[in-house]
Amino acid sequence: MSRISRLPSSLLRAAACTGAAALALTACGSGSGSGSASTGAGEVKVGLITKTDTNPFFVKMKEGAEKTAKAEGVKLMTAAGKFDGDNAGQVTAIENMVASGVKGILITPSDSKAIVPAIEKAKAKGVLVIALDTPTEPQSAVDALFATDNLKAGELIGEYAKAAMKGRTAKIAALDLAPGVSVGVQRHNGFLKGFGITDKDVACAQDTGGDQSKGQTAMENCLQKEPGINVVYTINEPAALGAYTALKAKGREKDVLIVSVDGGCTGTRAVKDGKIAATSQQYPLKMAAEGVKAVVTYAKDGKKASGYTDTGVTLITDKAQDGAASKDTAYGLENCWG
Repeated sequence: MSRISRLPSSLLRAAACTGAAALALTACGSGSGSGSASTGAGEVKVGLITKTDTNPFFVKMKEGAEKTAKAEGVKLMTAAGKFDGDNAGQVTAIENMVASGVKGILITPSDSKAIVPAIEKAKAKGVLVIALDTPTEPQSAVDALFATDNLKAGELIGEYAKAAMKGRTAKIAALDLAPGVSVGVQRHNGFLKGFGITDKDVACAQDTGGDQSKGQTAMENCLQKEPGINVVYTINEPAALGAYTALKAKGREKDVLIVSVDGGCTGTRAVKDGKIAATSQQYPLKMAAEGVKAVVTYAKDGKKASGYTDTGVTLITDKAQDGAASKDTAYGLENCWG
């Protein structure tokens, strides 16, 4: 018998709630057990699997799921990859949750294609599977998708950037995510659409992985390639802040327009401080809350959620432009995450 197996049950539960794979074995943040979703066969279990448990976006998503699970009287089981891209960890979490008898699983896929076989196995056993934030490839691999319209998010900041340039010639740097990642591709293409350009009009494109330090390096590289860059599109706000740091080091932070996507609290404060001109805000708490409710509905009457549900996106800026509908940072800070 292992040493951990002789620990008190309360400690075992705590340990399970901190390990990525073990999270799938424990009902963390559970409801009271007397809610409307309880059945004769026992309380309904809902699984939530995120890419990581450290990213503020997924922390807020988990918060939304926990709050809704408590209100609905269901057990919430949570798991996360050890790092962004940990498909194996997510596969293990799905398998563990199915074995534990979950009625539905909410997942933000780390690898939109590689996760599909595990999802199909879960669905074959009667588990409702809903993707949050990131679609699977194909999207039809899950029963439903609750997410930001990432193409629209990119389009909003593209329209804003074009309006803010007021007819001046734009020399654009695109600080992207990584090749082939659907969220990154959609935001990038949306920005191009909103600005009314194609990739041929982008002076410099670099991948950042959504990381601040890599965003800084990418911006430095772009400035070496094209010193006259005056518009910067970034996949998210950490990359945007990295770009700002690089521009400030060159004394150019005042004359380069930076636009981004996400709407986290740090990013929204950066908009308020003038480091980022505008960002498209998305709502992870709503994604998770609606997902939990969908599983509860399925448990109660067998009705499955289907198709795509847009959980909303709002352009946030304190420098409004004609033709680009927006809300100010006061609104953004009231609705941000992280």
